[in-house]
Amino acid sequence: MAKAEVSRLLFLLVTIIPLAAQGSRLYSWANQLEESGKDKVTNLQFYFHDTLSGKNPTAVKVAQAADSDKSPTLFGSVFMVDDALTETADPKSKLVGRAQGLYGSSCKEELGLLMAMSFCFEDGPYKDSTISMIGKNSAMNPVREMPIVGGTGMFRMARGYAIAQTHWFDPKTGDAIVGYNVTVVH
Repeated sequence: MAKAEVSRLLFLLVTIIPLAAQGSRLYSWANQLEESGKDKVTNLQFYFHDTLSGKNPTAVKVAQAADSDKSPTLFGSVFMVDDALTETADPKSKLVGRAQGLYGSSCKEELGLLMAMSFCFEDGPYKDSTISMIGKNSAMNPVREMPIVGGTGMFRMARGYAIAQTHWFDPKTGDAIVGYNVTVVH
C-alpha cells in the first residue's frame, strides 16, 4: 500500500504541480500576466532648463535643412538635448533629473517643435526611472500639452500627458526655462 501512495505522490509532483506552476501560460511564446489591480497615477512638477548659448550649452543643433537659417521658425533644424530638470525655476535648485533626446522645428508657420524626449530621473523614489514624451510643442503658446507614451523602471508601461508653460525665455539666445506638470498612469 505504501508503494501505491508513493507512486501517486510522485505522479502529482511530476505532472500536475508543474502544470499548475505555469499558471496562465498560453503558449511557449506568450504569457498572460497577473492583473495588478488598479493603476497608479503620479503627478510630477519640475523645471526644464534649455540652454543654447554660452560655453556649456545643453541643446546643440545637430542638423538643418539648406534654408533653415532663412526661416523665421528655423524649419528643418534639429537639436540634441541633455537639459537639467530641477525642483524650481532657479537653475541652482535641486537637480531631479535630465531631459535627454531631441527636438526639431517641424512647422513653417509657427514655432512648432516635434519633441522626442526622455525625462530621466536621478533623485528620490523615481531614481533611475524614465518617462518618454513624443509630440508637438507649439512653443509660443502659453500652455502646451504633449503625450507621455511610455517609461521605464517605476514608470514601465506609462501613459499620460505633460503640460508645459514657459517660465522664462530669451529671444536673442533661445535659452528657456519651462515648467512641466506631468500626470502619468502606470
